[in-house]
Amino acid sequence: MIAFRPLTAADFPAWRDYFIDDYVREIVENYRLTTAEAQRQAARDVELSFPDGPGTAGQQLLHILAADGESSQPIGYLWYKPDPIMRSVFICDFFLFAHCRGQGFGKAALHQLETQLAAEGYTQMMLRVAAHNTAARRVYDACGFNVTGINMNKVLNRTGEEQRKD
Repeated sequence: MIAFRPLTAADFPAWRDYFIDDYVREIVENYRLTTAEAQRQAARDVELSFPDGPGTAGQQLLHILAADGESSQPIGYLWYKPDPIMRSVFICDFFLFAHCRGQGFGKAALHQLETQLAAEGYTQMMLRVAAHNTAARRVYDACGFNVTGINMNKVLNRTGEEQRKD
């Protein structure tokens, strides 16, 4: 069984460290920025999104828990932004710890989230998945998510620097 628990102030630094490191890799790979640029962007995005830490209004930052009877174990993180006016939720980050992947936890967590949000009156979940993340794409496809568009970018030539070609 899957459950969710809000991150506490004590949990927040570990999440922030994981998220920034993971997001830097994604920015470098997908948006072709330098590691230094990606580091600045990732840190800035977390600072702007969570000025009051994990209790920031308009953000839901949760541990994903595998619950078995009376005990539960953290197996990942979930960050989403609810839009109560549009009755929708945008999933900003959905992460399972490496040792918890491939065991059905991702599908179970998304199903539990869907059930919980529907009971709260939400009508839509949205997210963005990186083009290279085929494992996540398979999970989202299996959970009924549909492709709604394709994100694209172009890095502009920087003065005095050569544009990355990789």
